[in-house]
Amino acid sequence: MTVLVLAGTREGREIAAGLAARAIPVLASLAGRTRRPLEAGVPLHTGGFGGAQGFRETVAAQGIEAVIDATHPFAEAITERTARICAEDGLPHVILRRRGWQPGPGDDWTRIAREADLADHVPRGATVFLATGPQRLEAFTGLEGRRVLCRRIDPAPGPFPHENGDWVVSRPPFSVDDETALFSLLGVDVLATKDSGGEDGRAKLDAARALGLKVVLLDRPPLPEGARMVETVEAALNWAENL
Repeated sequence: MTVLVLAGTREGREIAAGLAARAIPVLASLAGRTRRPLEAGVPLHTGGFGGAQGFRETVAAQGIEAVIDATHPFAEAITERTARICAEDGLPHVILRRRGWQPGPGDDWTRIAREADLADHVPRGATVFLATGPQRLEAFTGLEGRRVLCRRIDPAPGPFPHENGDWVVSRPPFSVDDETALFSLLGVDVLATKDSGGEDGRAKLDAARALGLKVVLLDRPPLPEGARMVETVEAALNWAENL
C-alpha cells in the first residue's frame, strides 16, 4: 500500500516522514516551492497533477491506495477536488485540519465568513493590515477611505488593487518582536488574517494582543460533505496504519 500525502503544511511533512519511519510506502505531493524540504528518502511529486485526470493517472501509476490531505485549511479547491475523486473512486481518504486559533485574555477578535465583510469592522480613516496573502485581495471590497496594507513574500507584478494601499514585501518566519515592530512602524489599527491555525503564523496575533489591536479573523471554508477529518499528525498516522 502506498499513501499519497498532499503535504503543503508542516503537518503534511511530518505525516510523510512518519509514514516512512513506519515503513509505510508514501508519495508526498507539493504544489510548488517550500522553505522546508521533506525528510531525506521521502519520494516527492511536485507541481500539481494537472486536474482530475492527472490526479487519477498519478494514483494509478504510483499504486496509490489511500490519500491524506494535509494541505492548508484554505486550499479549498484542492480539498474539494481530492475528496470528490476519492469518493467517486472508492479510495480511502482523510483530511487533516489542525485546530483553529482561539482568543485568549486581552484579545479583541471578530470572525467573518467572507472577505467582503471586513469593511464592516474597519472604520474609515483606519489602517488595516491584511495578513491573508495577495491571492484574493480583490475580494476585500468596500475599503474606500481606509489605508490598506497587504503582505506578500515576493515583489508585486502590478499595482496595488486598492486606492490608498500598498504592498508590504517580507519573508517569514516572523517573530512576535518582528510583528510588533512592523505594526507599530506602519501605524496599524486592525489586523485581518485567515484562521489558519498552527504555531507558524501565531506571532502576528500575539503582536496584535500586545499592541491592543483589533483582529478580524476569516473563518475557514467548510469541509466537503461526508469527508473524514482528523486534527493531529498522530491521528492521521494511526488512520493509515489501520487501513
